[in-house]
Formats: sequence, C-alpha cells, structure tokens
Amino acid sequence: MRPAEENEGISGVCGVLTTELCDEAKPCDGAEQVSEMNKPIVVGINGSAGSEAAMAWSLNRAARLKLPVIAMHAVDDRWIAQEFQYHEMIKESALQLLRQVQQDAALRAPGVDVEIQLRHGGTGLALKEMSRDASMLVIGSHDRYWADGGPMTDRALQIVTASDCPVAVIPHPPGPERRGVVVGVDGSEESSQAVALAAAEADREGDELTAVLAFRHPARWIQRGLPSSRLAEVMEEEEKVVLAESVAGLGDRYPDLVVHQRLEGDTDPAKALVEIAADARMLVIGSRGRGGFSRLLLGSTAHAVLTRVPCPTVVTRVHKPHHDE
Repeated sequence: MRPAEENEGISGVCGVLTTELCDEAKPCDGAEQVSEMNKPIVVGINGSAGSEAAMAWSLNRAARLKLPVIAMHAVDDRWIAQEFQYHEMIKESALQLLRQVQQDAALRAPGVDVEIQLRHGGTGLALKEMSRDASMLVIGSHDRYWADGGPMTDRALQIVTASDCPVAVIPHPPGPERRGVVVGVDGSEESSQAVALAAAEADREGDELTAVLAFRHPARWIQRGLPSSRLAEVMEEEEKVVLAESVAGLGDRYPDLVVHQRLEGDTDPAKALVEIAADARMLVIGSRGRGGFSRLLLGSTAHAVLTRVPCPTVVTRVHKPHHDE
C-alpha cells in the first residue's frame, strides 16, 4: 500500500491530498482536531446498489444529527505499476464516481456537508484508518455467495472487525418505512455499549426500544446427567436477571423511552435477532458477546447476523485505550 500522503482526497483532511487536487480541496490545518460531537459519518462507496443505499441512509442521518459526511472510495491498485497505461484512467474513473456521488448528495440533502476522498490500497484498511476520526462507518450489505456449504460476504465482516468506531451495514433494497430499535443483550461489556447506543437512538427518534436476550437450553443428555432436572429453569431465571440488569437505569436517563424486554429461550441468538428486527428501523449488536474468546474480534452472533442483515444494523465497538493515550 502507498503511504497516506499519496492518497487523493477532495476534503479538508490533512495528509491525503496531491498537488494536482489542491485546487479542489478545502484548506487544512494540521493542528485542527475534529470535535467528538462533529465527527463525520464515513461512507464506503463502490458504485453498487448497496453503497447507494448506504449513502442515502447516511445523508438522512447526517441531516438529523447535523453531521458532515465523507464519501470514500479505495482503488486497490497495489498490483498496478504507476507506469501502467491504465493507472491514470482507473484513478480518474474513481474520481468521477465520487464527484457524481457528491453532486447527487447535494440534490438529495442540500444542508449536509459532503466531502469526498479517493484512497489507494485495500478498502478495509482505508476504512479502518478513517474510523479513528469518524462517528460511524456506513457500508452497504454485500452480495452473498455459497462456498463450502455456507454463506459468505466479501468485505463487510472485514470492515466491522477492523473498525475503531460503530459500523452500520445497510441492506438493499431498503424496504418500507419502519419503527422501533432492537438491541441484542447478553450482559457483556460489548452489549452494554450496544444498549447505550440503541437507547440514545430510540429516544432521539421517538422509537420504542426492544432488548432481546436469546439463549439455548442445555442439551437433554447433560440435564439427565445432573442431580437436578431444573437446570433449564434455573438458567432461564438467571437470564431474566441479566436482561433486566442490562436495561436498568434507562428509565431514569430517558423518562419517555418505552423499553420492552424479550427473553427468547432455546433458540439461536442470531436467528432470534434477525426475526425480531425484521420490522425494526434499526438493530444494534455488540461486536463480541460473553461467550466468545477474548482474542476474537468478531463474535459468532455478530458474524451470523451480518450475513443476513434484516434492517440497518449497527455493530458497536468497545474502545480499548492505547498505552500512549
């Protein structure tokens, strides 16, 4: 991958402009820091119907929250020598795509400040770098294909895993107008952060919030081998406590917010979330739950949900401070 200073960007972000594009760029001050409240929404653009849906969703969100938007396209030209005759053609074609996105955005949401950036290298790495200074990354859901008997996605899982900020995956087609926010909980640190984001989102938009905890009962052969046959009942009572504790305090912070609790027993968590969120405006999940290995960056439930997103789905990330912070 080329160094950042060789990336083109029609924006006010330092270190990504070339001299040939400076006349199109906004002035940039290296000491300027983006306020936490004004961090932009970054949208991955590739010209697909999915990225168009992601851009439309982002513009609507940015208009409501009064946030800027950065539309980013990455040209993965690491395998192309600069002397190759098609190198400039590829770059110019990508810039044309971004300029068209910017023009369309000006018509769709004239009050939203939209900047565009063209970066070199892999899309996942480019979005990871931009996620450090973004309020949210937004990408379109990707086409699935079948390999070795299971559904797979191309870039969505990679981007969600690498991001330092929440990632929204927008399905295509977007579907009818929906109401309500659904959040998956399991008592983990990640789900606590998901509840916080979902509650703020629901309260701001006047939606009701549904907290869902789904779990599987122990296998029957395990229950038969234990002295008590009430293992399933005990587990259910414990999960009820976890669910209640997950939303405790929301009424004090958001007195007008209506919160529903749904306990789904003996079912796959991903299946339950996808089905319950089918008619929701948004689904919020943590990147990793309590049942995963700490070294895994994306849990099995989040992975399964992202292969069949039922509605705009936001995956939260727990910020891990670096030693130099």
